[in-house]
Amino acid sequence: MIQLLFTVLAAEAAATAALLFKTPLRNLVVLGLDRLKRGRSTVMVKTLAATAVVVLASSIYSMAEIRLRFAELGDPTPTDQILMSRHLLEASLLGYSLFLALIIDRLHLYIRELHELRNSSMEAVMKQNRVTGKPKTGSS
Repeated sequence: MIQLLFTVLAAEAAATAALLFKTPLRNLVVLGLDRLKRGRSTVMVKTLAATAVVVLASSIYSMAEIRLRFAELGDPTPTDQILMSRHLLEASLLGYSLFLALIIDRLHLYIRELHELRNSSMEAVMKQNRVTGKPKTGSS
């Protein structure tokens, strides 16, 4: 599962970087996110996020149990140390992944709003120019 989390984290980091900088890849990522947010896929994404939160909570609970065993026994056993480090890595990766998913969602929203704002203001300026503008004549 840790390899999968590293892959997801790398993909989310690449998508975030693509959204931050105005490149041709940004338009492709925005288009993909637009398609992803249509229909039933939003329910699927929310379900996956809820599942990740449950796994994160389970990992944190397991770390708390191991920490209690540390307190009872005094010295941690090598097995407990390995389990603790694995749960810590898993929880960290899940937390970073959920955070980057939130960042991607917000960046996508801001980019769409900015695009709509630019289009609407450009249309308003063009409409105002048509109303107040004089038709051009052949002679200058």
